[in-house]
Amino acid sequence: MQFLFVMDPAAEMLPDRDTSFALMRGALARGHGCLHCLPRELSHYGREVIAQCRSIVVADTAPHVTLARPTTVGLADLDAVFVRKDPPFDVAYLHLTQMLDLVQDRVLVVNTPRGLRDANEKLFAFHFSHLMPRSLVSCEPARILDFVLEVGGQAVLKPLDGAGGSGVVSLTVGDRNTRSLVDLHTREGRQHALVQEYVPAIRGGDKRVIVLDGEPLGAILRVPREDDLRANIHVGGQVFPTELDRAERALVDEVGVALREHGLWLVGLDLIGGRLIEINVTSPTGLQELGRHQHRPLEEAVIAWVEGRVQG
Repeated sequence: MQFLFVMDPAAEMLPDRDTSFALMRGALARGHGCLHCLPRELSHYGREVIAQCRSIVVADTAPHVTLARPTTVGLADLDAVFVRKDPPFDVAYLHLTQMLDLVQDRVLVVNTPRGLRDANEKLFAFHFSHLMPRSLVSCEPARILDFVLEVGGQAVLKPLDGAGGSGVVSLTVGDRNTRSLVDLHTREGRQHALVQEYVPAIRGGDKRVIVLDGEPLGAILRVPREDDLRANIHVGGQVFPTELDRAERALVDEVGVALREHGLWLVGLDLIGGRLIEINVTSPTGLQELGRHQHRPLEEAVIAWVEGRVQG
């Protein structure tokens, strides 16, 4: 089979962390070919979507990434397309999904273009607001400040299009920075932001659950640095093995139904204290760390699922 990875530059992948790197490694291990392109290297003539791409080989030893010369392929001639472009989900990202709409009836797209459009990684979780901590989306600074008071004087403020913990800040009543941070994130009332009650359990870590076709592959525990609010690996969170308890498994099962309905095949759910925080759909990470804790190449499990889906 031939798989295309539409993503950021291949040279930016971290061999020991990047899930895209692992997926390529798993595909190669199972005898498939991998191609790489940037979103801007897609074009279409009528309904025929083509990519100016390069064959790619990855390895755990240097050189970690080897790219061949550019070639042009039709996406309908491939077996699967992995959309692994990092956020923000901007206009260019929107156009990427609309181009892939033209060909998704002839090639498996992971995750589906419609699913990527539907599921903003902060807002989609509100379909399960009963599973979340108290949360508000608003562009009104006064409303956000009132919310911080309502939830006990401490909350977490996030941009709606961030990733990897970027822009996540703590708001505390009485802190002289709080009003300025709210003005900054809302552009003084012109841009929506997400504010959530602070969940003290974050000091013990958050759980990143890797979900494949609605079923959990497992979870890792990400523990923030002592001097940081964020547990993201990208900003220094430490990773430990963990398991889902019965309530967390029920939460994943409930969300998993909607993930399947939207064609969100490979997803990362973030849980703190058993509450749903985010649903990561664009380029979820954590597969390599989870695989190391489970002592098995989970990327091959994902590729095996793709094989079964393609073969029908």
